[in-house]
Amino acid sequence: MPQSIKKNAEERMGKAIDALKRDFATLRAGRATPALLDKIQVEYYGAMTPVNQLANISTPDTRTLIIQPWDKSSMSAIEKAIMKSELGLTPANDGTIIRLVIPALTEERRAELVKLTRKYGEEAKVAIRNIRRDANDDIKKEEKNGISEDESRRHQDDIQKFTDKYTAEVEKVLAVKEKEIMEV
Repeated sequence: MPQSIKKNAEERMGKAIDALKRDFATLRAGRATPALLDKIQVEYYGAMTPVNQLANISTPDTRTLIIQPWDKSSMSAIEKAIMKSELGLTPANDGTIIRLVIPALTEERRAELVKLTRKYGEEAKVAIRNIRRDANDDIKKEEKNGISEDESRRHQDDIQKFTDKYTAEVEKVLAVKEKEIMEV
């Protein structure tokens, strides 16, 4: 049973890293990518809907995103959602498509994005520590069900090694994203 607890904890920690990478994909680093719009939710007929489910998103060049809504009545809602987002972009609507021009990042905006990446990184570390806590609690419950204290301690040490490994992975991913943002 402790083996399955450890395996589950390691899988969940890996998923926390994957979630962090998805969050980082939504931060712009001077290039246009449809992933920038992944977190944008549009109020569409009373329900919050991801923008990629309401429109076709394309990148004709490295600095432009084109959003072509399938339903023309959703254009204003998409524009409002983009304006409210943390992207700092102003949509241009020509009646059939919404164009987002990605400006070059200023030093001030780069510093804001680095702060945001660090926030995402800290959230991932907290998630990993919460997974560690849950796994250790499960191991301690197993101790009451028959495993020895020594064995329990060994399993907890293994879980701590997973925690250290994935926390280091967060730091590595964070450093890569910060470097990408700070490139001029």
